[in-house]
Amino acid sequence: MNKLRIGAATAAVLLALGTAAWSLRASGAGHTDASAPAPSVLTVEVIVPQQQSWPQSVQASGSITPWQEIIVSPETGGLRIAELLVDVGAVVKRGQLLARLADDSLQADLRKQQAAVAQAQANLYQAMSNLQRARMVDGSGALSAQKMEEYRIAEATSRASLDSARADLDSTRLKLSQTRIVAVDDGVVSSKSGVLGNVVAAGTELYRLVRQGKVEWRPELDARQVSTVHTGQSARLTLPGGEQVAGQVRLVAPTLSATTGRATVYVSLPAGAARAGMFANGTIELGAQPALTLPQSAIVMRDGRAYVYLVGSGSQVTSRAVSTGRRHGDRIEVLSGVDASARVVASGGAFLSDGARVTVASVGSAS
Repeated sequence: MNKLRIGAATAAVLLALGTAAWSLRASGAGHTDASAPAPSVLTVEVIVPQQQSWPQSVQASGSITPWQEIIVSPETGGLRIAELLVDVGAVVKRGQLLARLADDSLQADLRKQQAAVAQAQANLYQAMSNLQRARMVDGSGALSAQKMEEYRIAEATSRASLDSARADLDSTRLKLSQTRIVAVDDGVVSSKSGVLGNVVAAGTELYRLVRQGKVEWRPELDARQVSTVHTGQSARLTLPGGEQVAGQVRLVAPTLSATTGRATVYVSLPAGAARAGMFANGTIELGAQPALTLPQSAIVMRDGRAYVYLVGSGSQVTSRAVSTGRRHGDRIEVLSGVDASARVVASGGAFLSDGARVTVASVGSAS
C-alpha cells in the first residue's frame, strides 16, 4: 500500500513538471512570432518613372468639303441647251467642252453683222474718195469751205460707223464662242443641274466641279485649342470606313464664330483620299513635349481615382494618388503625385494594400 502511494505521488509530480515545461515552451514560441517581420504578400518588380518626349495633339471633328468649287454656267442667255457632254463623277480637264448651247440665232446675227461691216466699209471708201477729190480742187475756189467741211465730217462719220459695225461683229462672235461651255480648270463633276433643251439665262448653274479634285477637312476648335494650331502642322483623321488619312494644316481661321465661339481649321487632304460630305474625327499634331511616364500596369484605378504603390524602407508599400494625362501605346503620362526618383511597383498593385510587405525581384527603369 505504501509503495502504491509513493508511485502515485511520483507520477503526479512528473505530470506537473511536464505541464510547466510545455507552458514555458508555448509562451516562448508566442513571443518569437510577435517580434518577427510580417511575411511578404507578393513578389514585385520596382521601376522608376521615365522622362520621354511625346507628341502633343488636339482631338477634333468636322466635315470634309471641297477645297474650292467651280460653278459652270453660260455667260450668254436666252439660248437652248443643245448638249450636256459630261455627267456626275466625270474627271474633266481645263478647256474641256462640258455643254453646248444652240447657236442658230447667233449664226444668223453673225452673218448680219458681217454684212453691216461690209456696208460700213463701202460707205467709208466712198466718203474717203469724195474727200480726196474735194481736196484736189480745194485751192481753185470751186468748193466752198462749208462743203469741204461736210466731206470731212462724212468721212469721219463713215469711219466711226465702220468701227461700230466691227464692234457689233466682235460681240456676236464672242456670244457665239460662249455657246461652247468649257471647264475653267481641272476638276471632278460633283453635281449636274442643267436640263437638255432648257432655255437658260446667263449665270444659270449647269454643273458644279470640285476644283482639281481636292478636298479638305474642316474641324472646329475652341479658342484655347486654336491658339496652339499653326499652318504646316500634321493631322491624321479617321474616315467613316475606318481608313486613316494624313493631312496638313493649310489655314487657321483668323476669327472665331460669334455664335459658337469656335474657329475653323482647314486641313488639306491628298486627292482621292476622301469624299466631300463625309464627317471625320481626327487629331492635329502640335509637336513634342516632355512627359513623365509609367506603364499602364503600374496605375491602379480605385473609386474613380488613379493610384500607384511606392516601395519604401523595409520593402513595405504605400499608395499614392496621381494625376494622369496623355496616353501613348501602353504608357501613360503622370502629371503629379510622383517624381522621377520614385520607386513604383510595376504591376500587381490591385493585390496590395498600404503597409503590405513585398519581395523586390528586380529594379527597372520603366522602359
